[in-house]
Amino acid sequence: MSPQHGARLALRLPALALLALLAACEEQPVRPAAAQAAAPPPTPVTVVTLQRQELPVTTLLPGRTTAFQVAEIRPQVGGVVRERLFTEGQVVTAGQPLFQIDPASYEAAVTRAEAALARAEATVRGALATAGRYRALVRSQAVSQQSLDTAEQTLREAQADVLSYRAALDSARIDLSYTRVTSPIAGRSGRSSVTPGALVTANQTTALVTVTQLDPIYVDVTQPSALLLQQRRDIASGALRRPSADRAVARLILEDGTEYPHAGEIRVAEVIVDQGTGSVTLRAVFPNPDQLLLPGMFVRARVEEGVTDRALLVPQQGVSRTPRGEPMALVVNAEGVVEQRLLQTNRAIGTDWLVTDGLAPGDRVVVEGVQRIRAGARVNATERAAAPAPAARPAS
Repeated sequence: MSPQHGARLALRLPALALLALLAACEEQPVRPAAAQAAAPPPTPVTVVTLQRQELPVTTLLPGRTTAFQVAEIRPQVGGVVRERLFTEGQVVTAGQPLFQIDPASYEAAVTRAEAALARAEATVRGALATAGRYRALVRSQAVSQQSLDTAEQTLREAQADVLSYRAALDSARIDLSYTRVTSPIAGRSGRSSVTPGALVTANQTTALVTVTQLDPIYVDVTQPSALLLQQRRDIASGALRRPSADRAVARLILEDGTEYPHAGEIRVAEVIVDQGTGSVTLRAVFPNPDQLLLPGMFVRARVEEGVTDRALLVPQQGVSRTPRGEPMALVVNAEGVVEQRLLQTNRAIGTDWLVTDGLAPGDRVVVEGVQRIRAGARVNATERAAAPAPAARPAS
């Protein structure tokens, strides 16, 4: 073998070895993918199947209590307070005497007015007799017509004086009655600002005492104007039913977190939006037989906006947020594959979201195992029994 032939043979040997190796690989059978790596089993999750239900829609609003009526008692005549006729802090009735002002000077004024009226009435009787005689004498021409006219003029003046003195007597009697200061309303009395012996004047600026009517009592609550607009749209579209457009039932939660036992009713809604807060004031009336509510207390009012029969409630644990902050939920379709749905939520009701768009009745929403899956994953869904909706739950 020549040296050139040996060099060519050395170059061909690696190529022949590579071809033999490729041929051996082709002869081996290809294993299926399932044999190389077993597919993971479906992820177990818990779902809730959505159903439409009838639900009272309520809103929790802040508010303060306000007295139903407040009467600041001031004297209408001047004088010295002789005695106080009530106990501070007690419940008084309408017309109950509270103070007695010394009536001596006013009793004397009544006596003078009575005397003046009696004198005027006597003058009328005399003028009436004179005019009657003159009428008879004029017919026989014993007196002139001018004398009769003068007598009748005197009679009319005397009758006018009677009316004037009678009015003066009525005024004196009214002033005398004002010496006994009474309560114009029924309610609870406050602290007295005067004691017996104090000198008071008519229509003074300082009230003798304040009487406050506590049963019933007002509660003024504030509602954002945007919420009011949404409520009116829901009523107009039929999504929300309300027995009365301007009346709504309300319940109170007190400062210590307990619920007030008596229900109230929204009676008045302001027609002007507060420019500083963007809210509207609603006034509710609540019975207060035990006088548990006092003016100025901070409360929260649970106002029933109406009833909806299109409610889709989704547990809050089944609703998360996208990076853009949009609410979303994972839904298991009929093939057991997870889909992502963007939602529109109206409000939180208890531990659920009231969803208005993005879901439909019959959708199965994942509520447990959300962290282990994502859209497109195959899952093994187990139904969770849905808890019954309460009669009325507060909206946040």
